[in-house]
Amino acid sequence: MRIAITGANGFLGRNLRFHLMEQGHCDIISVTRQTPVEELPKLLANAEFVFHLAGVNRPPDPSAFKVGNAGFTAALCDALGTKPIPIAFASSTQAELDNLYGASKLLAEQVLEEYGRRNGAPVQIFRLPNVFGKWSRPNYNSAVATFCHNIARNQSISIHDPAAPLRLVYVDDVVAALSALLLSPQAPGGFREVKPEYQTTVGALAAAIHSFEGSRKTLLVPPVGEGLLRALHATYLSFLSPARFSYSVPIHADPRGIFVEMLKTDDSGQFSYFTAHPGITRGEHYHHTKTEKFLVIQGVAEFRFRNIDTGELADLCVKGGDGAVVESIPGWAHSITNAGDGELICMLWASEIFDREKPDTVAAKVRP
Repeated sequence: MRIAITGANGFLGRNLRFHLMEQGHCDIISVTRQTPVEELPKLLANAEFVFHLAGVNRPPDPSAFKVGNAGFTAALCDALGTKPIPIAFASSTQAELDNLYGASKLLAEQVLEEYGRRNGAPVQIFRLPNVFGKWSRPNYNSAVATFCHNIARNQSISIHDPAAPLRLVYVDDVVAALSALLLSPQAPGGFREVKPEYQTTVGALAAAIHSFEGSRKTLLVPPVGEGLLRALHATYLSFLSPARFSYSVPIHADPRGIFVEMLKTDDSGQFSYFTAHPGITRGEHYHHTKTEKFLVIQGVAEFRFRNIDTGELADLCVKGGDGAVVESIPGWAHSITNAGDGELICMLWASEIFDREKPDTVAAKVRP
């Protein structure tokens, strides 16, 4: 299928182009701000589907709203002529409001609907709320882009009303909804929605983005595995400059080796790693509730256990590369000894963040 994308170099257009190419769509016509309007008829002559994503959001001159949104849409429809080419349009929820931008988007919708009626072409209209994601522009696409850009550069952000509501959709979800239309390009036209839509406030948005930056110091990472925080976290990281792709964490060294905490979570414990010189033993304690998982990365580790109640003993020898995870068991004293000739490196997950006030770590020899 030969696909045309207007606004192909914009925020939505760039994301859509890459997703379509990943799906195997190689014949893509890119219409950009640099494309002369008079070249549109020739450029779109063989188009089989049009994603109309071009638009003007924040022009210096308000009159540009009508020209850039409704005017360009009319030129696009004129270029397509009488061909019944399916069109998907990225409109805005502002089309429901009384402002210049919204009025220009509403007029563009009406132009497209008339094209559809005249030519029997399906026209899908997405009235999008604030869209956020990678490659968005600060001070243009959304507050998310502006906040991410400024916080990533240690610049201040301006919040007039922290309680102001925000409706958000993530760019990957928008792209998924758009590209799904290609499975049934002749499906009846109408208004479409992007799901999920996230409801939040300006204050909560700012707090979340600040927490991503702060986690580099506290090591405490918010629950970024799903939903809005997942999408916001990915968006924030996309605004980091290459010089900030890396950051340092504290390294705690003593005669036994080093201990480094990498990441902490609110409800799923923390990750760290430690080293031990040949012959060095670490541990020699037990826990009542805390559990741990050890993965030997390098060297040879001898794990020893003793049930503090029954005195039962157990030993395990694990080598780096074995892919064996060893767990500490509540009520069993345990130790890890470097039984090799080189440095032992071991990754560690603990089920809870270490609390000096309630460490749940009781010193005890494994072999008293």
